[in-house]
Order: sequence, then C-alpha cells, then structure tokens
Amino acid sequence: MSKRALKTYISKLPKKALEEQIVELYEKFPAVKTYYDFAFNPKEDKLVQDAKAKISNEYFPLKRRRPKARRSVAQKFLKHFIKLGVDPHLVADVMCYNLEIAQAFSMEKNVADSFYRSMLNSFNEVIQYTTVQGIFPEFRERILKIYTETQNQKWLLEDEFSKALDIID
Repeated sequence: MSKRALKTYISKLPKKALEEQIVELYEKFPAVKTYYDFAFNPKEDKLVQDAKAKISNEYFPLKRRRPKARRSVAQKFLKHFIKLGVDPHLVADVMCYNLEIAQAFSMEKNVADSFYRSMLNSFNEVIQYTTVQGIFPEFRERILKIYTETQNQKWLLEDEFSKALDIID
C-alpha cells in the first residue's frame, strides 16, 4: 500500500474506527508501543542512562568475567534513539561515551585489530553526525580529547583518525 492510498483510506474512516485501529496497533506491535510511549512520555535522560550502563557493561561487566566489547550494542541504541527522535545532543553524548569507554577498556586490555577499525567507524560517525546536526562546535573539545587519547594510546590506524578530523577543518 502506498502512502497516498493509506492517507485516502484513513481519511474515509470514522473517528471511532481509526481510534480502534491505533489501539490495536499499539497492542500488537512493540515498535508502535515504544513509539507512543516515547512520544507521550519522553524520558530521554533515563533512556540515555540505561544505554550508557549497558555500553559500559559490554567493556566492564558486573556479572560475568569476560568483557564482550561489542560496538554493535552501542550502535543498536544509537539507531533506536535516532529513529525515536531523541535530542541530537543526547545521541552525540552516547556516541562520545561509547568511544571514551572503549578507550578506557583498551588501556587495560589487549584488543584485536578489528577493535580499532570498529572504533574508527564510531569516530567517523560521531564527527559526521555532529556536523550534520550542526552541533559539532559543542562537541569539538570532547571529540578532540578522544582523538588525542587515540594518539596517546598509539592506536592502530592513527592516520585514519587524523583524516577523520581533517574533514571538519
């Protein structure tokens, strides 16, 4: 069904039938429930704190012995936040937090080369996201601090991290 056909269908429905359909969608589909829960009660700060706790747990687990250190956990949260329409400042904060916690992890543990490639992708994403959203100046200092730490820890792909910053100059 096209968007146009959907609009036509909705416009012809009586208000009561439309209300019933929306309630049915809310009950049947978790994505619709999540959207409406967020739309009517946007506890963005709580969502961000939960995300940060889970990201931290990836690198410094509380219940298990070995860290999993998966970038995908943070990526799922970020994708979800963007889809919900969470404030770009909060999304960028989580992006930076992911890199900062990964840097703390890499100071303590030996990590595979794929870890650095993954963090480079995250670094590029935070630069691109903050630039597109027009909030880079507010995150500039934090991003530069992340970059400096990659240099201090002598991360692989140092040149690529440097090139990522060249884009904004």
